[in-house]
Amino acid sequence: MSSTAFLTLAERIRERAFALGFDAFGICDAETGSETGDRLRAFLAEGRHGTMGWLAERVEQRARPQGLWPEARSVISVGMSYAPEGDPLATLKQADAGNISVYARHRDYHDVIKGLLKHLAQFVALEARRGGVDAAVKVFVDTAPVPEKTLAERAGLGWQGKHTNVVSRDHGSWLLLGEIYTTLKLPPTAHRAGQCGSCTRCLVACPTDAFPAPYQMDARRCISYLTIEHAGSIPEEFREAMGNRIYGCDDCLAVCPWNRFAAESRHLKLRAREDLVAPKLAELAGLDDTAFRKLFSGSPVKRIGRSRFVRNVLIAIGNSGEPALRGPAEALRGDSDPVVAEAACWAVQRLGILS
Repeated sequence: MSSTAFLTLAERIRERAFALGFDAFGICDAETGSETGDRLRAFLAEGRHGTMGWLAERVEQRARPQGLWPEARSVISVGMSYAPEGDPLATLKQADAGNISVYARHRDYHDVIKGLLKHLAQFVALEARRGGVDAAVKVFVDTAPVPEKTLAERAGLGWQGKHTNVVSRDHGSWLLLGEIYTTLKLPPTAHRAGQCGSCTRCLVACPTDAFPAPYQMDARRCISYLTIEHAGSIPEEFREAMGNRIYGCDDCLAVCPWNRFAAESRHLKLRAREDLVAPKLAELAGLDDTAFRKLFSGSPVKRIGRSRFVRNVLIAIGNSGEPALRGPAEALRGDSDPVVAEAACWAVQRLGILS
């Protein structure tokens, strides 16, 4: 194929991506990685990954696309907006309810994006074949050692903000990412200007001071890490700051000034289920494994399991100052999971102090 033909192919792929429902699109080459690898190694050397040992297992593959797949020549990066309606932090003020991160209030985005990415990847391969070129493709949605934020930045979707997440001129901090690695050598997308400037709102907003410096994050102090990735008891120094956050944390994302350009997500499967916007803590504390799985069927929350989730709920109950929640906490002091039982004891004791 000629260079003109490849340009035309890239434009057809872009049009197809938007037709499928993606909100952002870009292409970058796969021959990169040294800076990403250096940042990752420094992050690991400081121990800032906490118990996420999988981050250290495949550093070279995570640092650059060709470390994972040597035949890759281009990366197609896509984004899907999950911008919420209204103030995503409003439920933090509801003492008797839990706050679930915006991205987890409906369907699991991994499934939503991967299904559409597979259609796009098939389109890429078929269109290349029509042009007389065989193209191999591989699809990724946060489930393999892929430097997705770096690739999104290089593909022109946005830039990594001071909170270490991607910021988009069009969608603010509310952008979910996916990638297609391909053996095609496609023309890269031009970068779009954008930056954080002197703004530090995301850094100041963090309840647990998880940012030791701009563009750096210590996962061990992050509420998203503590409520999702961390399996044991949550360190007491962070419990009060967690408030009623029972799955993830949106504070650093929600305060980003670029969000003023973001419209509510047009994807119904990413819009919040009404029952997951501010679920009652008393009801959540009473979930057994079967009820937990039923309530969170198709949701990313299901991945952490009942015990870890109820542990988070008990921390929120302890922070609530609501005497009426003492009963649900008392009922779990003898839970078969020692982590849950310890959180229940802490919640009962703290309620006694606060009430």
